[in-house]
Amino acid sequence: MKALVLAGGYGTRLRPLTHTGAKQLVPVANKPVLHYCIETLVDASITDIGVIVGDTAEEIRTALGDGSAFGAKITYIPQDEPLGLAHAVLVARDYLAEDDFVMYLGDNFIIGGIHDLVRDFEAERPDVGIMLARVEDPTVYGVADVAPDGQVLRLEEKPRDPASDLAVVGIYLFTPAVHEAVRSIDPSARGELEISDAIQWLLDEGRTVRSSMISNYWKDTGGITELLEANRAVLDLLEPSMDGDVDAESEIIGRVRIEPGAVVSRSRIVGPAVIGAGTEVTASYIGPSTSVAGNCVIDASEIEFSIVLESSSIRGVGRIESSVIGREAQVTRAENLPRSHRLVLGDHSKVQITP
Repeated sequence: MKALVLAGGYGTRLRPLTHTGAKQLVPVANKPVLHYCIETLVDASITDIGVIVGDTAEEIRTALGDGSAFGAKITYIPQDEPLGLAHAVLVARDYLAEDDFVMYLGDNFIIGGIHDLVRDFEAERPDVGIMLARVEDPTVYGVADVAPDGQVLRLEEKPRDPASDLAVVGIYLFTPAVHEAVRSIDPSARGELEISDAIQWLLDEGRTVRSSMISNYWKDTGGITELLEANRAVLDLLEPSMDGDVDAESEIIGRVRIEPGAVVSRSRIVGPAVIGAGTEVTASYIGPSTSVAGNCVIDASEIEFSIVLESSSIRGVGRIESSVIGREAQVTRAENLPRSHRLVLGDHSKVQITP
């Protein structure tokens, strides 16, 4: 069995972070989401992996290489424009050949792996296997109408009036039957070839589509809230380590990982949390569910339930919560001004200010 990992797209819900980087490489617990994806596939004994790439192809190639670091073999497949998941299957036709394959959206995050899902698919071999999860707002997902035995009756992409609250998770299993389906459908109203339409085409042709409910943690990390939640979930499983420098005036509580070269002085860190290599934390509080990447500076500040990316600095700004701080960002206190907020924000930024 092969894998097809989708690592293109524009990442509009993560702007402005994704103006300068691939959404699949935004870190969770200081490791890119895409790395977790590749590791999950290798854990399921799938090592022949095709990666769909777009405008951020070079960044993706740099992050994954030839796959050998993960125990995999990676083939890169260019997609000129992100014209839908079914379009990705079309452009990967030569690579996929006549093999069964897993299609894995590179910004999806799952704890617990897909080993059992793959083995069940290989044993029963329906035409399609999908994973489902109950969600609060099914109108933003592909939604399944399912019989009691798990047979899928109908699929609809982002329906206004959903038939259920069962969203299709971004992990699919296909036999070669899907290739005829993706060639037979028309673009949707948003101009994309929808994989849900291709699966519905197979259903209309009398083919078998089986579903299974996801029993482990899953998140689509395409939005800030979801990214922070995934970060929290991974940190909850963190193995603590103390490889950096912590002075006697600092207090470390709970599951905390301090990576080599990090320096913590006169500070309090309450886990689960991770402090990246080369980062300096001085006279500060780092609260639960926070990951600080490498070569950052946190000075005289408090931060909790947040993600801080590489080489950023936060100095003297009081308390920060539920935030994602981009690479090489600088957050500082404004001096000698009336009480006000001074902001320099990129396109599509979102800021919440306490009155």
